[in-house]
Amino acid sequence: MAKFNHKLLKELTDASGIAGFEDEIQVICTRELKKLCKTVTKDPMGSIIGFKPGSKKGKKLKIMLAAHMDEIGFIINYVDDNGFLRILPFGGFDPRALMCQRVWVITQKGEKLSGLLNLGTKPIHLMPPGETAKESTVPDYYVDLGMPEKEVKKKVEIGDFVTMNREYMQIGDCVTNKSMDDRVGVFLMIEALKNVKNNQNDIYAVGTVQEEIGLRGAITSSHGIEPDIAVALDITLAADIIGTEPHQQIARLREGITIKISDGASISDRGLVQEFKKIAKSKKIKHQMEILPRGGTDAGGIQRSRSGCRVITLSIPTRYGHTVNEICAINDVTAGIDLLAEWLNKY
Repeated sequence: MAKFNHKLLKELTDASGIAGFEDEIQVICTRELKKLCKTVTKDPMGSIIGFKPGSKKGKKLKIMLAAHMDEIGFIINYVDDNGFLRILPFGGFDPRALMCQRVWVITQKGEKLSGLLNLGTKPIHLMPPGETAKESTVPDYYVDLGMPEKEVKKKVEIGDFVTMNREYMQIGDCVTNKSMDDRVGVFLMIEALKNVKNNQNDIYAVGTVQEEIGLRGAITSSHGIEPDIAVALDITLAADIIGTEPHQQIARLREGITIKISDGASISDRGLVQEFKKIAKSKKIKHQMEILPRGGTDAGGIQRSRSGCRVITLSIPTRYGHTVNEICAINDVTAGIDLLAEWLNKY
């Protein structure tokens, strides 16, 4: 079993970066891939591409690994006369998970400001009976920086971005943070590459951008690479919680890495599914099969590149996705590291 690198996963998940603003995570991803790849480049969209050449003579396959660097968050679209910041979402949020959260506002001047995310309604003490039943939406929220209006307008501009303020921590045999989606996928990619000793074919390890708003970085980077095979690394729902029937749970914590059969964006190549299942069984790597009715991963963008590409996704089961408390089991992550490394060494 792979040794778990808490220090790296903490650094990856604590970093701030919504779609189009992945600067902080790009630096970390570049640094780590430079230790493992012959070259590391950044494409025009901002995806980080590490190239690890294969040892085979003659024609080689191009194998692309893809894990997205961006997290869900907000962009500031208005500063009002009281210094409150109005926001628009970058990625899908459940409004119920946003009440009274702490956030970071990252300015274009490089400052990182603490803020409070609040619902734009009267305090409950001032509401008449029945008014509390109104269903909230994401645009109902605003950010309070606790500063006078003049100071806010000196520091903050339209186009600055906001992420949740929640730090990495271990809880039981799990780890949790605001952005396991998909920094844990980036982590899995890096850690698996450390265990690839003699790949025969060329490996392109890609930290993609703008996945949360349409798989954009995966589409453009795959057009440049033209892979023969691609493996997306992402989270999936572990809906093994109160309120969900067993047949709706998608995946369960502690049951291993998931080998995706299909989701709302792609159908995994059946041959690749069988390859990963065979390796997992022969190496006794804990795994589970996944069908996700809605949502998708970078595989959906890569699959459609140029004349098409064989794709599959390995997913880390994650409870409470798209909240500040995304939680993964350590043994599921290490199972993913082991399975991907075994598969890459086979190639």
